[in-house]
Amino acid sequence: MPLNPQSTQEMKFQVRSPKRQNKHTAPWRTLRLGGSFIIAAIGTTFAQQQSDFYLREEIPLPPGEVMELGSIALMPDQKIAVTSRRGDLWICTGAYGDDLTKVTWKKFAEGLHEPLGMSWKDGWLYLTQRPEVTRIRDSDDDGVADTFETISSGWSIKGDYHEYAFGTEADRDGNIWTVHCLTGSFTADVPWRGWCLRITPEGKMIPTCSGIRSPGGIGFNAEGDAFYTDNQGPWNGSSSLKWLKPGSFQGNPAGNRYYDLAPEMGKRPAEPANKSRIMTERGRIPEFVPPAVIFPHAKVGHSPSGIVADTTGGKFGPWEKQLYVGEQTKSEVQRVCLEKVNGLYQGAVFHFLEGFEAGIVPVRQAGDGTLFIGGTNRGWASSGSKTFTFERVRWTGRVPFEIHTMSALPDGFELTFTEPVDPATAARPESYAMDAWTYIYQADYGSPEVDRATPKITAATVSPDGKKVRLKIDGLVQGHVHHLTAPGITTKTGTKLWHPEAWYTLNEIPK
Repeated sequence: MPLNPQSTQEMKFQVRSPKRQNKHTAPWRTLRLGGSFIIAAIGTTFAQQQSDFYLREEIPLPPGEVMELGSIALMPDQKIAVTSRRGDLWICTGAYGDDLTKVTWKKFAEGLHEPLGMSWKDGWLYLTQRPEVTRIRDSDDDGVADTFETISSGWSIKGDYHEYAFGTEADRDGNIWTVHCLTGSFTADVPWRGWCLRITPEGKMIPTCSGIRSPGGIGFNAEGDAFYTDNQGPWNGSSSLKWLKPGSFQGNPAGNRYYDLAPEMGKRPAEPANKSRIMTERGRIPEFVPPAVIFPHAKVGHSPSGIVADTTGGKFGPWEKQLYVGEQTKSEVQRVCLEKVNGLYQGAVFHFLEGFEAGIVPVRQAGDGTLFIGGTNRGWASSGSKTFTFERVRWTGRVPFEIHTMSALPDGFELTFTEPVDPATAARPESYAMDAWTYIYQADYGSPEVDRATPKITAATVSPDGKKVRLKIDGLVQGHVHHLTAPGITTKTGTKLWHPEAWYTLNEIPK
C-alpha cells in the first residue's frame, strides 16, 4: 500500500507551503469548499518536488562488505536476494519494513562470476553469470546454497572486462533471455558476442537477435515482449531502449559473423552503410528493428541500465504498464511510455526519479509497489556520494501533475495528463515548443544531433475533462526524436508540471 494515501482531489486543495511559491508572490484569498476553508494564491504557480510523491531510502548493507549490486531477485516471505559484481550472493530480510534498522543479511553463496540477472522460481535462484545461466538452491535448509546446476553455457568469453551478460526472469514460456556485450564493446572476438539468446528450461540455447553492442539491462514490458538498453557507441548515435523482436537485427553488425552458427535465424543481414541514417538503412535491411525509444545523450542521462514494467495496479502511482529504466551515470530512473504503430514499438521518455547515491544497474519492483534499485560506480563514474548502494522508493500516495502519456497521431501528438489542465494555458499553441533531430548511423563512436527540424505546433485542443490535449503539428519527421517542452502548462490551481519535457522517437507516423 502507498504511504499516507491521499487522493488527487485532496492534494489539489492542500495549502501550499511558502517554499513552493514562485518567487513572484501574489495575494492570498480564502475559499470555502464543502464547509472547509482553504487558502489559495491569486495568479501564483506552484512547483513540485520529488519528496512530495516518492520516498527514497537507503537500505543498510552488511558492514565491511563491498556490495556493488549487479542483480536483485524478489523471494517469498518478503526476502530479497542480491548479487555483488564481485560474485557474492546475499539474502536480505526486512527491506520492506518501516524500520530499516532491523534489516539483516545472510550470505547465501560466493565465488560467482559477475551475475547480472537473477530471479526466484520454484525454490531455485536462477542467475545469468558472465559464462553461463545457473540455478542454485539450499537443499538442506541451513541458509547456504549447496546445489549448483549449470543450465546453459553455450556462449564464449575471451576474458575481456566488457563481456557482460545480462539476463531476465523467465518469460511466459519459461525461457531466460540473455544479451551479450561485444568484446571491449567494439568487436565480436568469440561466438555470440553482440547477440541475444534464449535459454529454455531444458538448457537449449536459441539465437534470437543480432546487432547488440553494449547492453546495460534487459526486461519485459507488461505484454511480455523483451527489451534491452543499449549504450551509445559504434552504430549507436545515442543510448536507447530496443525491442528484442525474435529474428531481428539491432543495428551493430560486429556480431553478424556468427549467423553461420544460427541457421534458424536465416540469412545474414546486409552490412549497413557507414555515415547513413537509420531510416535509410531500414529500407535496405529488412531485419533491422530501430530503437523503440532513443535517450538523447546528456539530456536523458548517459548510460541506461535495468528495466522493469509497472504491473502493480496503481500502487506506485498512475503509471500502470509503463517502464522504469535505470541510469548508471546520472543515478536516476527514467519513465517510458510505449505504443505500437504499424507493427513497431515507439514512444516517449520522461525524467522521473533522481538523487540516488550511486549509478543504478538492477531495478526490481515488488507487488506492493516498492521499487528496489542497486548501484555501483566501478568502471564508470556516477552521481551520488557512494561507490555502491542498495535503495528503495515508495509512493507517498500523492499524484504529481505530469504528462502521463504522449501518443503519435497522423498530424501531431496527443498528451494525457495526470490531472485536468488549465485551458487558459493548455489551449495556447505558444505554451508548447518542439524541436526534432536524428543521428548519424555510423561505425564511429556516437553521433552529434543532425538533420535538425522545428515542427510547428499550430493548434492545441483540450478535451472536455481537461486531461487530454491534442497538438496539431506541421512538419513531423519520421525517424526523428521529437523533443516537446511545455513549461507554461498548469492545473487550474496553478500547479506546474513536475517534468515539463518529453522525448518521443517517431519511428512510424500513424496512417
